[in-house]
Amino acid sequence: MNAEEQARAINAWLDQNQITEIECLIPDMTGLARGKIVPRHKYNPAEGLRLPEAVLSMTVTGDYPEQDFTAVSDPDMRLVPDFATLRPVPWEKEPTAQIIHDCYNFDGTPAELAPRNVLKRILKLYEDEGLKAVVAPEMEFYLVEVQADEDIPLSPPTGRTRRTEAGRQSFSIDAVNEYEGIFDVMYDWCEAQGIQLDTLIHEMGTAQMEINLDHGDPLELADQAFLFKRTVREVAIRHNMYATFMAKPMQGQPGSAMHLHQSVVDLETGRNIFSDEDGGPSDAFFHFIGGLQTFLPPAMPFFAPYVNSYRRLSRYTSAPINLSWGFDNRTCGLRVPHSVPQARRVENRLAGVDVNPYLAIAASLACGYLGMKQRVRPGEPLTGSAYEQPHQLPRHLDDAVDLLRGCEPLADVFGRHFIETYGAIKEAEYREYFDVISPWERRFLLLHV
Repeated sequence: MNAEEQARAINAWLDQNQITEIECLIPDMTGLARGKIVPRHKYNPAEGLRLPEAVLSMTVTGDYPEQDFTAVSDPDMRLVPDFATLRPVPWEKEPTAQIIHDCYNFDGTPAELAPRNVLKRILKLYEDEGLKAVVAPEMEFYLVEVQADEDIPLSPPTGRTRRTEAGRQSFSIDAVNEYEGIFDVMYDWCEAQGIQLDTLIHEMGTAQMEINLDHGDPLELADQAFLFKRTVREVAIRHNMYATFMAKPMQGQPGSAMHLHQSVVDLETGRNIFSDEDGGPSDAFFHFIGGLQTFLPPAMPFFAPYVNSYRRLSRYTSAPINLSWGFDNRTCGLRVPHSVPQARRVENRLAGVDVNPYLAIAASLACGYLGMKQRVRPGEPLTGSAYEQPHQLPRHLDDAVDLLRGCEPLADVFGRHFIETYGAIKEAEYREYFDVISPWERRFLLLHV
């Protein structure tokens, strides 16, 4: 569909659904929705919109790195709507649409700092090899009580029984049903937006849930993950709770992950290249795992993007501490679930759910791609507990950023300018965090040292 056909299709959909207002969205570097809200009669999809390029270099606090990574003149970029992302906003009273836009320079080239463009860049590498990646994210999150004071620790909310959960309720159906009002609305709103939910389970933590999305095209799944986070937050707020996608929101509770199942198919035949014709694992399968083992450590800022992210990655929190791999071994950072040959896949368990889904999916696929191109062999599969193995991952954000900047293969596939910009954003966030004195320091150091 060319630009003119897209514009006609968008206008027809807006008219058919009697839309009065349009939320024009882009995902920023954090994965939050930025953009403009435009009245229907003022929205021209053929022209698109404009937004300052500097939006793409903002930190999670709304600040900017000390160095300019966009032009000093603070120019605009052009936002072009993607018809495939046009959806209703089901929680608005008036008929409202939302549509994700792609970011372009005015010479027609993609804005290289836009996370959606970054994912497209990695997918193009696969396409050039006659391949297509398939992914399925699993997203964990907590429901918590509304607490306006940031100094007070978070606590689980009360459910329909007016009580909080007693102990951990892994896979409990009744514990999920405590919040059935939230999940009934969540499913309805996700269906209205074309977000393809698979299963809902109760995870290990108190009021910790997991939603699995159906497998499919990486760009579509990143869009769905982006919109899903927004939707669940909105549902929770309307039920007097918060839904949080922090990686480690509560002391003494497990962290929240975004596990990513990945496979690769041949574009011409549709065959899963991770399996040979006899049904056994292929060389491409092993090389993909080898690439993940080799390049995930320097790619860590995409999977653990904040200081809080590293609180999750501990042998005491049921999260990966290394990149061992194994068949159906959940202690490993890289797990290969039991499956038929056509469904053979690799589950990357490293990412926290606090990631930008576009960048996390792009980074994981980039690591696997590099492994296949370089024919990297993995280590031997692990049958025991990976939690007993040594740490193999950076333990702090600043160390992770240094590793990322020093990895030339990742800079080649992502673009050096993007890597430097992203690294500077993470450095700025770490510097701001480091200035804050925590309650623990005041409690135990104030009068004791």
